[in-house]
Amino acid sequence: MKKLLLLVLLLALAAGGYYYYQSLKNGPSGALAQAAAAVQTHDMATFEKYVDVTSVTNNLVNDIAGQGSAITSLIPGGQLAVAGTLKLLKPTLAKAAHKEVQRYVETGSLQAAAEAAPKRLVNISLTGLASKVVNPDSEFKGIKYTREEGDNAFVGIEVSQPKYDTTMVVEVKMRRRGDHWQMTQVTNAGELLSQAVRLEKRRLLN
Repeated sequence: MKKLLLLVLLLALAAGGYYYYQSLKNGPSGALAQAAAAVQTHDMATFEKYVDVTSVTNNLVNDIAGQGSAITSLIPGGQLAVAGTLKLLKPTLAKAAHKEVQRYVETGSLQAAAEAAPKRLVNISLTGLASKVVNPDSEFKGIKYTREEGDNAFVGIEVSQPKYDTTMVVEVKMRRRGDHWQMTQVTNAGELLSQAVRLEKRRLLN
């Protein structure tokens, strides 16, 4: 497992994080460990216990819909997003993103996940976009912070970016669901896209 914008999260954890958190059975970090382990074993039922896939993908699509210029920079042919088409197709894209996530968990293949998405006017794959943000050589560095606010929690996951000689922090929102926590959102998806664009431009200039 190497990267994803949920997927950014999974990729971050997959790079070794879940082994580190096997001892944490409770709390937000433990829930993320369980989700990562479910990806390793291709267990979609367990994965959905710890990740609200519908909520995560819907929020991701909403966030990236306002990042047309970033998408254009990261994905060839992304100009349609700038024209506003992406916003009009948000429900369709969210449904397609859900299928991509399911396929990724079941197969462990980003290519298979992208191929699971139906053909559409704006050919943007969530997993493909994630791979532009967290590159194949990225590694899980650790939990930067955990902040609990009642039944909500925010976890910052630090991921290396060796291509740019830096790191980035993926923040995920968790929600308490009875006896366990469940991931509901990547809160800084738009910021991560913008950061990826800035880093790539800097690399090209240097």
